[in-house]
Amino acid sequence: MRRGRRIAIDVGDARIGVASCDPDGVLATPVETVPGRDVPAAQRRLAAIVAEYEPIEVVVGLPRSLRGTEGPAATKVRAFASTLARALAPLPVRLVDERMSTVTAAQGLRAAGVNSKKGRSVVDQAAAVIILQNALETERTSGRPPGEAVEVVI
Repeated sequence: MRRGRRIAIDVGDARIGVASCDPDGVLATPVETVPGRDVPAAQRRLAAIVAEYEPIEVVVGLPRSLRGTEGPAATKVRAFASTLARALAPLPVRLVDERMSTVTAAQGLRAAGVNSKKGRSVVDQAAAVIILQNALETERTSGRPPGEAVEVVI
């Protein structure tokens, strides 16, 4: 397992959840929810978070269907990740499977007694935590970085 902090991003149309982990890659924790409608502003805020946390990589959740296929949402996330990777280069950006992360996060918040109106602001952060925790576990068990690298094309 590589040592170093990671940042995870759950990209949505309205909001972008951000999570981070400790330098040992043991525990993922929520960071913030970034408004997602203004994409350039969101990208600037994410770059500022990355500068503050100094991670070894950024993982972005890639939404796939339960069958593993990619639809319009995955296309948008790939484009978002590509733009982010250019802005953050040479820091690696990786796409990781995020199937069911938002559903799992919403269920967990509901079980914890967070009402749905209040939960909207934190569900994206919780989904980012789940994405990061899964990525860390994948690396821990496989010995390889999770997901696929986003190639930076200049």
